[in-house]
Amino acid sequence: MSNPLVDMQKPEVIFCIGTNMTECHPVAATGLKKAIARGAKLIVADPRRIGLAELSHLYLPLRVGSDTALLLGMAHVIAREGLIDEDFIEKRTTGFDEFFEHISQWTPEWAETITGVPAKDIETAAMWYGKADKGAIYYTLGITEHICGVENVQSLCNIALMTGNVGREGTGINPMRGQNNIQGAGDSGALPNNYPGFQSVTDPKYQAKFKAEYGREVDLEKGITKVTALELCGESIHAMLIDGENTLLSDPDREHCEHALRSLDHLVVVDIFLTETAELADVVLPATAWGETDGVCTNTERRVQRVRTAVSPPGVAKPDWWIICEIAQRLGFEGFDYHEPKPIFNELCRVSPIYAGLDWDRIEKGEYQWPVPHKGHPGTPMLHEEEFVNGRGIFSNVHYRDPAETISDEFPVWLTTGRRLASYHTRTQTGRAQGIDYLLPEESLEVNPADIERWELTDGEWCKMSSARGSINIKVKAKNRSPRGTVFASFSFADVPVNLLTGSGYDPVTHTAELKVCPVRLEPL
Repeated sequence: MSNPLVDMQKPEVIFCIGTNMTECHPVAATGLKKAIARGAKLIVADPRRIGLAELSHLYLPLRVGSDTALLLGMAHVIAREGLIDEDFIEKRTTGFDEFFEHISQWTPEWAETITGVPAKDIETAAMWYGKADKGAIYYTLGITEHICGVENVQSLCNIALMTGNVGREGTGINPMRGQNNIQGAGDSGALPNNYPGFQSVTDPKYQAKFKAEYGREVDLEKGITKVTALELCGESIHAMLIDGENTLLSDPDREHCEHALRSLDHLVVVDIFLTETAELADVVLPATAWGETDGVCTNTERRVQRVRTAVSPPGVAKPDWWIICEIAQRLGFEGFDYHEPKPIFNELCRVSPIYAGLDWDRIEKGEYQWPVPHKGHPGTPMLHEEEFVNGRGIFSNVHYRDPAETISDEFPVWLTTGRRLASYHTRTQTGRAQGIDYLLPEESLEVNPADIERWELTDGEWCKMSSARGSINIKVKAKNRSPRGTVFASFSFADVPVNLLTGSGYDPVTHTAELKVCPVRLEPL
């Protein structure tokens, strides 16, 4: 996030797109509710009339996968109406003249033909955001889990740069992280393109830096993504370690994923429970849970926080860092003789510029948000106040692209997937928590009541849902949240493997799967 969580309470206009925040980030969403109570206007763009839409002053029910078109239409209106921040554009951005010419063709009327959102509502959203002194953007996986996820994010950056809604209180571009410590994992170098601290692996100076640090040379090329790794299983990849991820349920195209994992000669899974993925493993190493571990997490607002052992771990469960260090030592690697997490975190601070001013003792109270470039630095709650890391903000001339698969006579219904309040991700933890079954005992398919009648389905009964990759059986639930022609389900339940159906494509840059768009066919059972 470019701005701290407390800033949620401060905008004049809040634009939420592709985020079901009240269900997926319910604690953080209280900040939005406080802002609304103080008079802020809320714009919500989502294919479903989610709880956040019920709180909104303007709801934009766009068709799944059409976010780029909506944002191009909004950018057109902002430019046409002269709502740009000329001073900010001149001093802090580049490429605006070309961008201004580019967006002249993408009218709200054109956007309506793609998104289904009335042109007048697109204009209203653009006017509200463009006129606000403080306009803030919040988004989540509904923006990124598309083949055009990068273009979606670039489009959000465009409208923020146009209006100067960056680097000030109550503004910003704020992605809400989908899982605990996802931010911290990226900070630590758990990415194929960066060393710790987002230092590029293709830059010779960083290659030299880490060669000196660890005594090993790494090629000047990006590593492979998980998508590529699964494609190479059984060919050039014969062993794999999966740590803390239930890949079999969370990844798209389950049949392909399961085939890949079964093609390995050796699979090791590190987890706190015997997940569906762990059941495929040759070796399962039991890890400690968050309340059984000393360590560090970095949250969605870049706040670096200590976690502390509250209870003793069961049986022979060990912290992930201990397990990885033990494996590394048995593989003959030097430098992994750690006996506690403190020196590991201090090493991260030594090699990462954004953590350079921190150490284990300084994060005792969790008061610092990176970057903290040197000792004594107070931290950086808000990014981009004076300048961008790379100099100037860059306008991107993006184009709309259809999803990898679109509805057809064979598969005439849009399926979109996500999470529900009562169950988290693949239910590895919430599925074992007593009382959750009372709130959400099973998965169901959210179908508009008009579609239930049209497709000859029965509320509360089973249907067969098929895509180009397979079929599952799922119960039908009449719900006005989904528009006609679109259905929704979560991927949380192993006995209703919704991700057997998904996996039509991936963003070419990030390899993020298009989990939010999947054409399907429904048949009554």
